[in-house]
Amino acid sequence: MTPVDPALLPATGFRPGSLRGAEGFYRAAQDEAGHWWLLDPAGHAFFARAVQGVARGSDPAAVAGEDPAVRLWRWGFNAVGAGGDGTGREDGLPYFGSVDFCRAGVPIVARGLRLPDVFAPDWPRLAAERALEVCTSHAAATELIGWITDEAAGWAQHRAPARPSLLQLCLSLEPGFATYHAAWEFVLALHGGRIESLARAWGVPLANKEVVRELTRGEKALATRGYHRDEVRWTRELARRYFATTAAAIRAADPHHLVLGCRFNGPVGAAVLAEATFPVLDAAMPDWSELPPVNAVGPVIAGNVDWTGEAFWQAPLAPNARPAGAAGTMIGVTKARTLTSVERMLRRGRAALERTARHPAVTGYVWRQWQDEPGEQPPFAKGLVHLNGTEAREHTELLTQINRRADSLHGSPRRTSSP
Repeated sequence: MTPVDPALLPATGFRPGSLRGAEGFYRAAQDEAGHWWLLDPAGHAFFARAVQGVARGSDPAAVAGEDPAVRLWRWGFNAVGAGGDGTGREDGLPYFGSVDFCRAGVPIVARGLRLPDVFAPDWPRLAAERALEVCTSHAAATELIGWITDEAAGWAQHRAPARPSLLQLCLSLEPGFATYHAAWEFVLALHGGRIESLARAWGVPLANKEVVRELTRGEKALATRGYHRDEVRWTRELARRYFATTAAAIRAADPHHLVLGCRFNGPVGAAVLAEATFPVLDAAMPDWSELPPVNAVGPVIAGNVDWTGEAFWQAPLAPNARPAGAAGTMIGVTKARTLTSVERMLRRGRAALERTARHPAVTGYVWRQWQDEPGEQPPFAKGLVHLNGTEAREHTELLTQINRRADSLHGSPRRTSSP
């Protein structure tokens, strides 16, 4: 493990009172310039560069390739994320652990939603038992950076307004879930305990509770201003209970390691992130598209880093261009050479990841996935290794360059613009 060059850190060290974590294990602290860092067990500053789900794989063609740990070092990574088969961790790399609290009891699962039934009377006990089962054996591990509460949690905070979101899904659960009853009690209490008052506030005809379930079954989303106002309140209440209970369970089982909250599988919105904060968590792992403002208190670890999404490779529309028929040709676009989709992807990806590394609150990042998923097509697949075991050079060559500069990028003067 290579620590950050001490010359990058100010001579005055770290701000008093900013230190989080236990001595002799990974901690987090803020330097006098306002930048947050992880500290390794020896007390050296450490900017994490990890990959999610590292595994050797079962395909003989993949196994015959270079050892994953060797590849990670060569590409400039210094840690492994959760998931995978233990590869990297077994080779001595620092790692993130996952408790997977959704396995404590029967989880709530719906489209975009996967969470424990946190309002169940036995949920605190189940969470405590799960933490003891998973965390105790790692409590003395100095290579463990911190605990992720769930690596596959889903908060149903859809950007597409046509899909049912968290509150509607909770109101549509089977009555066997305590969260179903808690959701109805919550919204009715906001409106005098009467469903007629709730219907007026939401601007939705609700003769009874079954109407909401029928809307959800038909994939018809509640989308009025009144509904969204109540959903924000409910989301914060559910998130508060989830993070508080899981963090307490982890600390009771393992008081040494950082508590990082869940791995968000994408943007979740301000209501969830507002509860994923200190002192409940030592650090959060928001999607790298939802990093806090540069003047916000950290620390965070940027999650789900990859640049294969459409926003990175799609061509910009010229200001004076307009569609000219079904073929999609443009009027007013010059004949000058334009970047290919891959060139745009890599150029924008480089800029975005460099901004992320400069962010004062960011103490590291996690690349989204180790290997391509079935059906993904290179060069727009998300893995660093293709399904046949070959290296995804379209990603790894650029990541190697950035990883080599990540420490100095983070130690550079604070930028005033948000990443």
